[in-house]
Amino acid sequence: MRVAVLGSGSGGNSVLVWAGDTRLLVDAGFSARSLAERLDLLGVDPGEIDAIVVTHNHRDHTRGMGVFARRHSTPVHMTEGTRRACADLLTGDEEVVLYGPGRPFRIGELRVHPFLTIHDAADPAGVAVVHEPTGLRVGIATDLGRPTAQTRHALAACDMLVLEANHDEVLLQMGPYPSSVKRRIASSHGHLSNQAAARLATELLHPGLAAVVLAHLSEECNRPALAESVVGDALRRAGWTGHIEVARQGRPTRLLDLEELRYRMGPTQLSLL
Repeated sequence: MRVAVLGSGSGGNSVLVWAGDTRLLVDAGFSARSLAERLDLLGVDPGEIDAIVVTHNHRDHTRGMGVFARRHSTPVHMTEGTRRACADLLTGDEEVVLYGPGRPFRIGELRVHPFLTIHDAADPAGVAVVHEPTGLRVGIATDLGRPTAQTRHALAACDMLVLEANHDEVLLQMGPYPSSVKRRIASSHGHLSNQAAARLATELLHPGLAAVVLAHLSEECNRPALAESVVGDALRRAGWTGHIEVARQGRPTRLLDLEELRYRMGPTQLSLL
């Protein structure tokens, strides 16, 4: 099972999950052309994408889904609320497959477990994606106002987390946004701070957690090195020895091989907890 974040931030979000012969995009927040270019950098033909799973209706997660789906005959999975909110991006020529949070569904070798999140969107969700032949599991949770018990349950036992670390709390208050925007970002329906992401990642820590990719960083109110330091230091203090990196807006991460990353952890990580 290999995972790459094609890009993440307020300008667009998309994650590639590739296992066996199945290739899945979680969100399509870039133009169809940009998605294709980013996939090409990873050696993936856009026509080989088996499905797009959309987590919510905000444009930084949906911008290219309609054009990409029509251009490459790619099914798009979303909730009914998200479909209604994204009607202007759809022409009716796409194959739209509706899902409901709490109801897993299959896409090739992958089983997708959608779960409700708290965010100021029409019908927000996160997903955990499981490769059925190996049991490897990746959790993808950005745009989290706050983690709930359902979020923690869905993300438990993941081999990899793609987790929001949107802002530094001090930089947010010192930043250029109007007070109303600052309150929205910091609210329970907004975004996770570095500190909140560190707490959640530490709560989710278990011996099999091989990688954490921090996503959806604010360009104005965060710094990649700061986010990695806050979350990484918290995990290392708890005995974690896995891989951590920050997803950028302008370019994809490399393809992260979960089996390889688990092997690298060695016996120290496997004796954790």
